[in-house]
Amino acid sequence: MFKEVIYPLRSFFMKNNKFLYYSSAYLGLLIPRSVFRKQRKSILRNAEKYDSSEIQARVDYYNKLVSAKNIENNTVGLSEFKYGIKPKTYFFDSYKLLRYFPLSYKISFLFGDVTSVPDEPSFVKSRPVGKLNGNSVLLKLNAVRHFNFINDLKPFRKKKSLLVGRSKVYQENRVRFLEKYFGHPLCDVGQVNNDSGGNKKWLKPKMTLAEHLEYKFILCLEGNDVATNLKWVMSSNSVAVMPRPTCETWLMEGALEPGVHYIEIALDYSDVEEKLKYYIEHPDQAERIIENAHQFVRQFQDTQKEKLISLLVVQKYFEKTGQHIPIA
Repeated sequence: MFKEVIYPLRSFFMKNNKFLYYSSAYLGLLIPRSVFRKQRKSILRNAEKYDSSEIQARVDYYNKLVSAKNIENNTVGLSEFKYGIKPKTYFFDSYKLLRYFPLSYKISFLFGDVTSVPDEPSFVKSRPVGKLNGNSVLLKLNAVRHFNFINDLKPFRKKKSLLVGRSKVYQENRVRFLEKYFGHPLCDVGQVNNDSGGNKKWLKPKMTLAEHLEYKFILCLEGNDVATNLKWVMSSNSVAVMPRPTCETWLMEGALEPGVHYIEIALDYSDVEEKLKYYIEHPDQAERIIENAHQFVRQFQDTQKEKLISLLVVQKYFEKTGQHIPIA
């Protein structure tokens, strides 16, 4: 009875508050854009408070545009970028940045789970990892769902020595994992969707976030693009277990190092048991990964710095598409 009450309550406070998110977003629509355009210069002065090389490195990671590129097709003027564009969270997260720039500017964007590179420079939430993704300019989109960091009070060594995972199973990579490890003595994994996806024999009840934190290892398999749970797992005292990422978002999944920030498993999942046994027997190494993961996610927890970097990414987009006029 105690767990039935405490786990949902803990999980509620661990999640981003969507009511506050939408309330703030709708109120922001009432403020004239001209107010924000006047504030841009003073906000960019905040760069002096931070390590300039760190700021520039992140800006250049998200926005890889080097030479000038014109955008011609599928463009939208900022004067046309108004409420009604869906999905709502993508609109609100973009609008919060674009309102700082002149209405005459134009953008190209692809909202949703993007796994290919557009033909011209476009704002996206996700992109393939690699060197040939320069037209995909990352913004922190759908952040209320994806960017959730937690404070895990339970030490790694006091957790269950098992790999836990609950997910909807539609993608082939998730099907293959459950084919191999459903019912395995080192794994508590299963699917939560009771429809045509996956296999009904893999069905297990949903678990709260707090219930996941009872386990040393948490499975982070990519879905339509990235593994949504990776952000909060990396801020916990459990270890993310996953193959090397093929897609990345604002978290910079492509910059994560296997064995440093997460436990890497083979694409065919052939070494899962071997890896779990190794880190169960070497908890000091697992704790080192946890500390490295905590250090990595700290860079996303300074809200002022996040806003500054985001604005600089957008500003660079306008510069490289031949639109930006420096503020006097």
